[in-house]
Amino acid sequence: MTELQLPDAASPARDCPICPRLAAFRHEWQAREPSWFNGPVPVFLPRGGVANVRLLIVGLAPGLRGANRTGRPFTGDYAGDLLYSTMKKFGFATGTYEARPDDSLELLEAGIANSVRCVPPENKPTGPEINNCRQFLTPVFTALPKLSCIVTLGRIGHDSAIRALGGRIAQAPFSHGGVNRIAGYSIFSSYHCSRYNTNTGRLTEEMFVSVFAAVRAELDRQP
Repeated sequence: MTELQLPDAASPARDCPICPRLAAFRHEWQAREPSWFNGPVPVFLPRGGVANVRLLIVGLAPGLRGANRTGRPFTGDYAGDLLYSTMKKFGFATGTYEARPDDSLELLEAGIANSVRCVPPENKPTGPEINNCRQFLTPVFTALPKLSCIVTLGRIGHDSAIRALGGRIAQAPFSHGGVNRIAGYSIFSSYHCSRYNTNTGRLTEEMFVSVFAAVRAELDRQP
């Protein structure tokens, strides 16, 4: 439903064939788990749609048993537990997150998109797949009239967002807690909130929360 509030150019076809490897992987899982979503995962928008987005979170790609199963970004895996609890803490979400798309969770002032819309094998999209899917990310930015801040999760999400905005990576290198200005937007970068990063200590909850605290402060300073 929310995907319809974006231009067609921001939405891959339900059976998008552009990346043969990803299409084959989707088809494999459509056969194995026909009740799963198994398609390009739509952008998650807040109540009120594109007109109300001041913050866009850009992730990597759907997880196999997360968004690929449920059809909603960061829904069904650990990354969603940390992301949505943090968003609620700073007023970017409301309701109860129960790791399914029909729970009561709603976004406020925020949207969530992935750099790659289809699940990649082993959670590792290739360079050409990332490049192919960027054609759907650029129109998301241009469709959000109030967009001011962008949070990029992980280096791939960060680099793809910078390129989608017409910037150069050398202008805005990835670093956890880094803040850059590109195309009039404030870009806040964070390590991805994956279980691997939190289990290894690369990312702590405090580190992740600090990024969103900075975003909230930035938005509160604006008219």
